[in-house]
Amino acid sequence: MHKSKLAGFIIDCNTDNLPSAAEFWGAALGMEVRAVPDEGANYIHLLEPTGQLHIEVQSVTHPSRVHLDIETDDIEAEVRRLEALGATRVQKVKTWWVMEAPTGQRFCVVRPQGDAFASTANTWE
Repeated sequence: MHKSKLAGFIIDCNTDNLPSAAEFWGAALGMEVRAVPDEGANYIHLLEPTGQLHIEVQSVTHPSRVHLDIETDDIEAEVRRLEALGATRVQKVKTWWVMEAPTGQRFCVVRPQGDAFASTANTWE
């Protein structure tokens, strides 16, 4: 058995000025902007006040959009579960998978993002 849950939302920005985009989204959502030193210049965190969700602004080359991340303690098992529901694998990136829902939305399956994972995740076989 493995556990998974909604990790948060990623705001994909097709921009040459990610800090400016992050400042906009931080102000619009009332969240503090924080650099992500271990991820490089392509990601900036927005600190969600409750700490329940992982919110990032990300620099991308595709059109701007918002996608969600599903966090799990077993990426391969969760990807197989989602494939059984009709999702397809699009691309493996570092340690996570980009997936596509049967309805066309892209999302990622990632490792646990926060301390609350174990107590709030759903259990799947």
